[in-house]
Amino acid sequence: MIGMALLGGCAGMSGLSADTPADVKQEAVSARAKARWDRLIAGDLAGAYAYLSPASKATMTLDVYKAKHKVGMYRSVRIDEVECKADACTVALHLTYDYKRNRRTRSITTPLTESWIISEGQAWFVDRG
Repeated sequence: MIGMALLGGCAGMSGLSADTPADVKQEAVSARAKARWDRLIAGDLAGAYAYLSPASKATMTLDVYKAKHKVGMYRSVRIDEVECKADACTVALHLTYDYKRNRRTRSITTPLTESWIISEGQAWFVDRG
């Protein structure tokens, strides 16, 4: 009985692929997109950087990534929809952030679309620079 549970656990950890059912990919990508934004909202830029695809990391250092994001600016995120085709996924979300102008701060909510890929058994954010 224990052996079967361990075997089942390992099978479940085999990772994502282009052949993974769409609903499973969508759920996994949604969770990772939310987790990445939660790191950005918390100011954990190194943690958010870990979600970047290997190709994105190859072209952008952590220091450059940190320079792109203002800590304390992001307030909340809502994942609206995830659509996956083979090993590419699109995430539609709404991001609320603070915008300062003329010494006044306003919260703005804006729609964003992100690209994610399935590679090496995991979902990765594709940063387009």
